[in-house]
Amino acid sequence: MINGIWYKASRVDNVYDYRKNEFVPKEGAQVPVNPHNGMPLIFVPKRWMRFTPWINYDDYFKHHCPHDELSHVAEELTRVEVLNYNRQNYGVVEDYISVKERTFEDCHNDPLFSQIPVTSAKRKLALIKKLPTGKIGNADKRYEDTIGQLLPSLLYPNLDFAQVQARTDSGVSIRDLIFYNTRASEFLTELLNDYGSRQITMEMKNVTAVKREHIDQLNRYLSEELGNFGLLVTRHPLKKAEWRRTIDLWSGQRKAIVALTDFDIEQMVEVFESKQRDPLDIIKKKYVEYRRACP
Repeated sequence: MINGIWYKASRVDNVYDYRKNEFVPKEGAQVPVNPHNGMPLIFVPKRWMRFTPWINYDDYFKHHCPHDELSHVAEELTRVEVLNYNRQNYGVVEDYISVKERTFEDCHNDPLFSQIPVTSAKRKLALIKKLPTGKIGNADKRYEDTIGQLLPSLLYPNLDFAQVQARTDSGVSIRDLIFYNTRASEFLTELLNDYGSRQITMEMKNVTAVKREHIDQLNRYLSEELGNFGLLVTRHPLKKAEWRRTIDLWSGQRKAIVALTDFDIEQMVEVFESKQRDPLDIIKKKYVEYRRACP
């Protein structure tokens, strides 16, 4: 580790060889690595990105080519398979070109954020639905990591600058997700005005049933600094007693805790894919239902 960054000897598949004027694999290169999976990290000069064509194969492959129709394992697709698909489904290519030409003014990279493609969102959802509840096999950690990757893309740009943080409560490490409230919609402005929520706090619980202690834990995080509106991301709807607890918190402290379940996350992915509505509308719908139950 050097200056807090992990390094190790790794294989890098594409290293430029100026003698051959081509990219070649290199063994034993000392490069920084991802501490979670040990994969090497390659940093690309920003100026290189300016030469990436607005209409290009990689962008088409990641965002427009329907992987699931070609292969169940997208990483195994070859250019030949994609080319054969394009010949039989030329309308897909035409649609891609049309979209890129229509949005050419957006031909720049957001240096702070990049959304995941629809196919990846669907895969994240499939992974979430397959995970068991509890901690067996690090299911809770995998759930938190996957939600922490999925929601920032679904909610961008309405909720931005997402940050996954590790907190400790009674010796247990907890991952929560915090967004900056951009106030880009009337709903988000309402959350700021009613609850002082300049930040939107989420807690993720991969449990069969949410208990009162989980609700109280999120309640402790809600404060003047973060605001008094929070989202509890969990697998199943709250039971009657826990639902009543969230209503009581609003009645007594004017704090709102709304639960998002697997069903809600699935709806968010569906509208993200169809672009018929904004995924934020699912949160708005859950909040409206919650407030209608409050006295």
